[in-house]
Amino acid sequence: MAGFRVGSVPVRNGAGGNMLGGVPAKTSAGMKKQIGFDNEHYLDEQSNYIIKCAEQFQNKLYLEFGGKLVGDYHAARILPGFDPDVKFRLLQRLGERIEILLCIGAGDIARKKIRTDLGISYDEDILREIDNFREKGLLVTGVVITFFDDQPAAMQFRNKLKRRGVRTYFHRSIPGYPADVDTIVSPAGYGINPFIETTKPIVVISAPGPSSGKMGTCLSQMYHDHSRGLASGYAKFETFPIWNLSLDHPVNLAYEAATADIGDFNVIDQFHLDAYGEKAVNYNRDMEIFPLLRTVLEKIKGTESLYKSPTDMGVNRAGFAITDDVVVREAATQEVVRRYFQYECDYVNGKVTRDTIERLEGLMAKLGVKPEYRPIVVPARQAAEKGKKLKKGYDGIFCGAAMQLHNGETITGSNSALFHASAALVLNAIKKLANLPDPLHLLSPNIIDSIIHLKLTLLHGSSPSLDLEEVLVALSVSAPNNPAVALAIEQLPLLRGCEAHLTHIAAPGDEAGFRRLGVRLTCDSNFASRKLFDQ
Repeated sequence: MAGFRVGSVPVRNGAGGNMLGGVPAKTSAGMKKQIGFDNEHYLDEQSNYIIKCAEQFQNKLYLEFGGKLVGDYHAARILPGFDPDVKFRLLQRLGERIEILLCIGAGDIARKKIRTDLGISYDEDILREIDNFREKGLLVTGVVITFFDDQPAAMQFRNKLKRRGVRTYFHRSIPGYPADVDTIVSPAGYGINPFIETTKPIVVISAPGPSSGKMGTCLSQMYHDHSRGLASGYAKFETFPIWNLSLDHPVNLAYEAATADIGDFNVIDQFHLDAYGEKAVNYNRDMEIFPLLRTVLEKIKGTESLYKSPTDMGVNRAGFAITDDVVVREAATQEVVRRYFQYECDYVNGKVTRDTIERLEGLMAKLGVKPEYRPIVVPARQAAEKGKKLKKGYDGIFCGAAMQLHNGETITGSNSALFHASAALVLNAIKKLANLPDPLHLLSPNIIDSIIHLKLTLLHGSSPSLDLEEVLVALSVSAPNNPAVALAIEQLPLLRGCEAHLTHIAAPGDEAGFRRLGVRLTCDSNFASRKLFDQ
C-alpha cells in the first residue's frame, strides 16, 4: 500500500531476537513454563494498523478475516502464550468501528463439512459464532451463503437463520470466475449479488473455514460501493504464514503442515521483493491469484492499485509480538510432529492421500526430527508393551497411553477389560495430581458393573470397556459420596494444555473426552479393535 506498506516498520524480534527473554507464565497447575508471545503488544500493533489501513480508503475497509476468530488453538500451540481468543479481543478493541459478515459455502452446508477441532459442522459453527459475537456486544450484520446453486440444505439453513432474525444473503457462482474479469466486474457479475447495507468503517468478513467465499464477498461489496461513489478498499488478515519470519522458520513450516492436505506451501513474495527489495513470506495461492486480484481491484476502482504485492494486502502483525524465538521454534516443531500423527490417522481412515504424509515427512526432515521427537510417544508405546506382559488373561489389542503433566512428569496407562487406555491414563493422572495412592480405585465395582450392564444388556453394545467420557460421568456420579473422588475430579482442569499420546486411533468417546479436557492428543495410526464395525 503506497506510503503504508508492511515492510516499513522494523520487526520487533525479526527471526531470532529476544526482547523479553521468554517471560515465564504460570500454568493452571501452578508450574512455570516459557512463553514466546505478547498478547497485549499484539493487540496494540494489530488494532492500530487496521485502523490506519481503513483510513486509506475513505474509512470503508472490507477486511477478509482468515483463520479462526474464536478458539485458534493452532496459533496457541505454535506461539506459546498466544491467547486462542485474542483475535476476538481484537474485534472488541476495534469496537464501534466494526461490524461482521459471516460467509459459508452452500456446498459445505450440503456436505455437512466438519470443523475438526470442535467436532461440529460449519453451519453449526456459524450459529456458535453469532452467539459469541452477540454476547460480547459485537454487531453481526448477516450471513452470506456463497456459491449458491439452489441446494435444498442451503435453503433450509437460510430459513432457519431468517426465522431467528438473522439477515441472510445468497451469492451465486459467477460464470467465468476467476479469469473473465470483464464479466466478473460488471452488472452480470458482482452486480447480480445483493448489496449488503453496512454502516461501520471496517466490515470484517469471516467464515468457519477456507474456500468459503470471503474474498468474493469483499470484492462484491467494493463493486457496489464504487458504483455508488464510495472508494472503499480491501485488505486481508491471516495469522499464518508470518510474512516477516524466514521461509524455513518452524512457525511457517507448521502452517504448511496444517494445510498439507490441500497442498499449500510457502514462498518468497517475488512481487514484494521486486517492488521494495525486501523479502517477505507468503503462500502459493495468494501468489497465484495476486495478478488477477490486482486487475479486479483496478477495474473496480478505475485506477492503479495501491497494492504492489500480496504482502501489501495483508495486515498481519503477529511477528512483531514474538518475544522468544527459541521457545516459539520448539513449539512449532512439536506442532509439525503432531500434524504428522494426525494425517497418519486420517490416511488409514481414507481421508487423505499418501502425498499428504510425504509432505509431512519432508517438513520433519527439514527440521531434522522424527515422530519420536514428541516426548510422550515412546512412553505410550512402552506402556502398551508393559500391559501386554502384565495382562496375560486379556485377549484384546494392547493399547498404551502417556501424558506429560505441566511439571514435566510423565503418566502412563494401558487398556484392560474394564477401561480404555485413555480412561486409565486420566484416572492415573488425576490420582497423581491429587496425591492419592496409585492402588486406590476411584470407581467402585458396583458403579462399573452397572455401566457395563447398561452398555451390554440394555443398549446391546459389543464392548464392556469404559471410554474416557463414560469414566468422567461415572466420576461425577461418585464424587458426592466419596471425598477421594471429589478431590481427584478437582484436578481435571489442571490437565488443560497437557500433551498426550495413544498407541491407537482414539475412540469417539476418548477423543471427545480429551477435547473437553483441553488435552493436546496425538495417536499412532493403529486400530484399537480387530472389528471393522465396533460399537
